[in-house]
Amino acid sequence: MGDNPCTTGALRIAFSSDLPPAQVMPNPIVQVLQIKPIPAQSGAPERYRIVLSDTVHFIQAMISTQSNYLIQTNELVKGCFVKLTNWNAQKVKGKKILIVIELEVLKHLGIREKVGNPTGLEAAISAGLLNSAPPAPQEAASATSFYGNKPPQPQRTSAPVGGGADSTASRSAVGPSAGAHGNIYPIEAISPYQNKWTIKARVINKSDIKTWSNQRSEGKLFTVTFLDETGEIRATGFNQECDTYFELLQEGQVYYVSKCRVNMAKKQFSNVNNDYELTFGRDTLIERCNDEGVPNVSFNFVALADLERVEKDAVVDVLGVVKEVGQLDQIVAKTTQKAHSKREISIVDSSNCWVRCTTWGKNAENWDISPDTVIALKGVKVSDFGGRSLSMSFSSFMTVNPDIDEAHNLKGWYDGQGHRDLSTYSSHAGLATTMGTAQGKKEPYKTLQQVVDEKLGTNDEPDYFNSKATIVYIKHDNISYPACLSEGCNKKVLMIDDDSWRCEKCNITHPKPQYRYIMTISVTDAFGQAWFNCFDDIGRMIMGMSADELHEIKEKSDVEGTKMYDACFSEALAKTFVFRCKAKQDTFNDQMRVRYQVMSASPVNWTAEANKLAEQIKLYSL
Repeated sequence: MGDNPCTTGALRIAFSSDLPPAQVMPNPIVQVLQIKPIPAQSGAPERYRIVLSDTVHFIQAMISTQSNYLIQTNELVKGCFVKLTNWNAQKVKGKKILIVIELEVLKHLGIREKVGNPTGLEAAISAGLLNSAPPAPQEAASATSFYGNKPPQPQRTSAPVGGGADSTASRSAVGPSAGAHGNIYPIEAISPYQNKWTIKARVINKSDIKTWSNQRSEGKLFTVTFLDETGEIRATGFNQECDTYFELLQEGQVYYVSKCRVNMAKKQFSNVNNDYELTFGRDTLIERCNDEGVPNVSFNFVALADLERVEKDAVVDVLGVVKEVGQLDQIVAKTTQKAHSKREISIVDSSNCWVRCTTWGKNAENWDISPDTVIALKGVKVSDFGGRSLSMSFSSFMTVNPDIDEAHNLKGWYDGQGHRDLSTYSSHAGLATTMGTAQGKKEPYKTLQQVVDEKLGTNDEPDYFNSKATIVYIKHDNISYPACLSEGCNKKVLMIDDDSWRCEKCNITHPKPQYRYIMTISVTDAFGQAWFNCFDDIGRMIMGMSADELHEIKEKSDVEGTKMYDACFSEALAKTFVFRCKAKQDTFNDQMRVRYQVMSASPVNWTAEANKLAEQIKLYSL
């Protein structure tokens, strides 16, 4: 390319043609003159502004967050040359700017001082110094270009619909036309820095209409999730737009959508994998499309065994077989005093792991999926409560027996190998959840005798340790307590009468409590014995049932009920777990003692245990 590897005049062409830049000048090469980070909103990903030159003009550009790694790894630096593969010319707040979705750093061209003597494109346009735009190319763009060729005009099943108070006739007159649909943007390219975009996407999830009321306002809203080949994005309609679009937008249908507001995604309310989200407005245009060339749903499955490597509060897709279905429960939110329905299910997969997933609202109330059924869960939140667990939100959705290869393979595995007791699967209950572990600190592995000899827990700060031990006794008395049903409370409630249980903390009366374990167990290993205290999650794992179920058996006054109750404890003995414990001093009957509280536990992974013993043996080999 000689002394000037850049595509001379590319920036002028980008802002002189009405066609998408990729059709006029595909993959231009430009030089990076400057890189600057820009302030980001709280919780939003870091963004960068760069200055690009074609040796004749220079202009500011924004790069997508998916290319941030190039800057953070020092591949994209001042003076290097890049090829723009996905890009667009925009006008933001009256200023011209390039939006760069994808680019390729041309390392073989090296890093140089500024090539040529470029001038500002914005100033050149203002001064009228640019030549007229070059003629549009005669050939159509290839199917591999960023925006693609104009799709054929689809058959319309309904007239274009817009929001606001304008008449339908006026909306139809300015609605999307064949020409307007020609410039279809991929969802991954949508950002606040663009306008005049249209997406063609399928509705893969639609919420019910929700209402709110507070001192400042009241109203209603609904949300939908759009999907195309490149990604997904959530859109929300408030009040009037809720009335306009709720019936129009139906799950599974494909639509042209344009003229929405683009905002930073509120991650606390959405589990959709996109940094941005849409809001319907008065000018929004939505039109039904019969073109089925849009995927129905896109999954990115995470194996249940791999959840230990997923960060807390991350949103994932999982595929599993329903193993157990819990009872419908009601909890009361402390802030709003509203009752919420919840149901817990246990799912397994071919990684030989199981995990608990909580469903809410109508999903919990109308649950009719029987055990041994394959389900795909999209957009579920990962919690570290009790190790690892999953929770569906209002924007999560579930597909029963999906017609995909992964589901068919899982069903075949389950019918052949996986149809066994849940206790034979491993779980994530042994994952550490404290801050020390989050910061990369690993608790030591101790025998019970070492715990005593090293006087763990006798200092001002608690000590944490891991220990492999076998349960030899479980105290039967006071094994559980009646707890408040309010979300996040778990305080003990007092019985007023047979149908009234009072929580003094929440100042609420419940028709029944939720029993929770407070177990005391005796454990032993080859070197010693200790008493461990366990809370509800660990108790469920040890007993294989909830405290509510055990209490119901206990309340049976007949001989058979007593036998069943004793049998539950007998079955829980002689089980070996890896316990993660906190050792801390407390006072009991005016005496200081060390209390060992189980933070988490997991069945022994015998493969990992054998490997660990083999490594220890090697230390003593000659």
